[in-house]
Amino acid sequence: MTTYALRPQPDAPVPETAMVMAAGLGKRMRPLTATRPKPLVEVAGKTLLDHTFDHLRGAGVRRAVVNVHYLADQIEAHLRARVHDMDVLISDERRQLLETGGGVVQAREMIGDKPFFCVNSDNLWVDGPIDALRQLAAAWDDDRMDALLLLVPLARAHCHRGQGDFRLDPFGRIIERRKPGRLAPFVYIGIQILSPRVIRDWPEGPFSTNLFWDRALEAGRLWGVVHQGMWFDVGTPAAVGEAEAVLAEM
Repeated sequence: MTTYALRPQPDAPVPETAMVMAAGLGKRMRPLTATRPKPLVEVAGKTLLDHTFDHLRGAGVRRAVVNVHYLADQIEAHLRARVHDMDVLISDERRQLLETGGGVVQAREMIGDKPFFCVNSDNLWVDGPIDALRQLAAAWDDDRMDALLLLVPLARAHCHRGQGDFRLDPFGRIIERRKPGRLAPFVYIGIQILSPRVIRDWPEGPFSTNLFWDRALEAGRLWGVVHQGMWFDVGTPAAVGEAEAVLAEM
């Protein structure tokens, strides 16, 4: 029977630090992002960035490293006004947008030397029976993993127009990326735990965390946890309305 279940460790510590990705240009979200960064777009009466920090706060995260680029002043001002119960450090990418991998590299000294959450700030998810971040933390096994991704079945990826990203084995190990012309059963939803071990031998300039994932996949150290709640791909103005309609019925 296919379970895709990792054995949880109930007493596992939650990573104290999260890298919050907030530097994107939000081109697909225009015109909503013409005068504000995508993390400050509101969905269901709250900015996407506030939704993210509510989840981090609820899981017990104590410090957040936030990278900024597009309309960075707005994000910094929003964080100063809204986040008072967590240490917030800014990784400034105003001079050059570094993409996800380059952003992690620039922030590596602020992140520290322990496993950390890496979360896209333009994400919108609803926890299932248990907190999704705590679910990731409980499944983390530092001896076996370099990266642990939160995934959702393609059939439950609200507002998502993609074709899936990964295949898992029955134990939760990611064994394959989607092949061209085919569907993959699971979608990565922008939430993961990374080991600082993966931040090595990086190229100069912008690059994607796909580089780190490919290395972990080849070594058998890329794993996935299936999200038990809801997730919304709010990448366009139309998707904001779709997500709000679903949330209004809950």
